[in-house]
Amino acid sequence: MFCHEKLEVYQKSVEFLRHVVTIIRLLPAGNSDIINQLRRAAMSISLNIAEGAGKTGISDKKRYYGIARGSALECAAIFDLLKAWNLLDENILNDPTNLLSSLAAMLSKLVFKT
Repeated sequence: MFCHEKLEVYQKSVEFLRHVVTIIRLLPAGNSDIINQLRRAAMSISLNIAEGAGKTGISDKKRYYGIARGSALECAAIFDLLKAWNLLDENILNDPTNLLSSLAAMLSKLVFKT
């Protein structure tokens, strides 16, 4: 098992990706721009957590976890856009939004801990 796979925050990020796949499948045709942006931002969370976990220096770890946190916040903003554009029933976004909020909090602790 790789070091990042042991992290709860990484496991939650993969769970979030599963939600994103479902959301993307539910979005109507003609929304490829927002779909691509959501896909990239969601993948960035997991990828940067994994890369940060593999770094040996504290500042390197924090930098990658910070990037992952930024991507989580980007996903939250994309969810706001999806709601504003009425592209999905808001209830569909409840569970992924709660998971995303938990992810962002966990990443904040990793970035800002001294």
